[in-house]
Amino acid sequence: MVTMFTRRVTSLSIGASLLLGLAGFHPAHAAPFMIVGNDEKVLWDADGKVVLSPAGKDSVLIVDLANPENPKIVANLPLKNSVVGPPVNVDIDPTGSVALVADSVDVAKDGDALKMSLDNKIYVIDMKANPPKLAGTVTGGKQPSGLSFSPNGKMALVANRGDNSISVLSVNGTDVKVTDTIAMGDSVSQVVFTPDGKRALATKFPAHKLSVLEINGDKVAYNKVDLMAGLWPYNVVVTPNGKLALTADNGNAGSSDGSVDTVSVADLDAKPPRFIDRVVVGDGPEGIAVSPKGNLAATAILRGSNMKNLFFYQKNGSVSILRIDGKKVTKTQDIEVGGLPEAVLFTPDGKYLLVGNYLNSDFSILKVNGTKVTDTGKRFKVPGHPASARMGH
Repeated sequence: MVTMFTRRVTSLSIGASLLLGLAGFHPAHAAPFMIVGNDEKVLWDADGKVVLSPAGKDSVLIVDLANPENPKIVANLPLKNSVVGPPVNVDIDPTGSVALVADSVDVAKDGDALKMSLDNKIYVIDMKANPPKLAGTVTGGKQPSGLSFSPNGKMALVANRGDNSISVLSVNGTDVKVTDTIAMGDSVSQVVFTPDGKRALATKFPAHKLSVLEINGDKVAYNKVDLMAGLWPYNVVVTPNGKLALTADNGNAGSSDGSVDTVSVADLDAKPPRFIDRVVVGDGPEGIAVSPKGNLAATAILRGSNMKNLFFYQKNGSVSILRIDGKKVTKTQDIEVGGLPEAVLFTPDGKYLLVGNYLNSDFSILKVNGTKVTDTGKRFKVPGHPASARMGH
C-alpha cells in the first residue's frame, strides 16, 4: 500500500525469543492456516504522508482457521515484513510444511530522523515445528516483495522491486536456496504461477504491464512477452482452471486519488495471452484473490481511508466482489470493511472471505454463499497492523 517506495516497511530483531504467545499447534491436523505479516513501522498523517516508527515491533502470525468465524493465533514470530508493496509478501507452500516471508524494507535512524531503506532478506518458517519457528534466512534481491510457491511446492519466485528482477528459489523442505535471478527490465511487484506450473505471471507495477515467464523443470525464462495491463498493476491472480488472470490495477502508484480504478482480465488460453476486459472497481484496489471454486474474485479497495484531509477520504475501505462466468467477469457487490484494507483471501473451501484492515488491526470475516457474499459482522483482532496475508491450501 502507499506510494511506490512507501509501500511496505517493517522491522524486528530476530533474536531473543522467536515465539511469543502460542497455543498448541498441531501441523498434522487438517485445519487450513493463514500467515499474516504485521507492520508496525508505517502509518499516515491526515494528508496521507507516511509517518515512520522505529523497527523492532513487526510480527508474523500463523493462524488456525479450522473455524473461520473464530480464528486462533497459534504462533507469533517477531520477523520483519512490510506494507510497502502488495499484500502478498508472505506465502505457505502447497503441503503446508514451509512458509516464506519477504523482508522488503528497513527503517533506521538517519541523524535525528527515521529513514526507510531497501532490505534483501527472505525468512523461511518451518510450519512442521511445534510451534512453527524460523528455520533460516535467504539473501535475495533488493526489496523482495510479492512471492509465490509453485503448484508442486519445489520452487518459489520472488519479485525484487528494487532490482528489477525475480529470484528463483529451490525449495526442499526448509532448505531454500536462490538458484537463479531473472532480469525483468522494469520493477516487478508480484509473481504467481499458473495452476499447471508451466508459466508464471509478473506484474510490472510502474510500467503498467503483465509479463509472462516460461517454466521448464527448474528453469525459468523471460522471453519478453509483456501485456499492457491497467494503470499500476499491483497483484495478479489466476483462476483455478488456468484460463484467466486478473490484475488489481491500483491507479496511483500505490495509493488512492479519488478516481475509480480497474481489474484487468487476461485470456491465458489465447496465443499469445492478451487482456480482453477491464472491470471498473473503486478507488485504489490493493489485494486481489480468486475463490478456489473459480466463480468469484475479490479485491480490497482503499477509498482514501488513510487520508483524512483529502476530498476523497472515506473512513472505511471496501471489498469489490467479481463474478466469473467463463471468460466474463462482472462486478456484483461492494461491501464496506475497515480502514485501509490490504490483503484479501478466500478459505480453501471457498466458503469464507477474509479482508485484512490495516488501520483497524483486524480482519473482516465475510461469508460466501454461491456468488453472494455477506458480512458476518465478526472481526478477527490481530496484535498489529495486517500488511499482508496468504492462505495455506
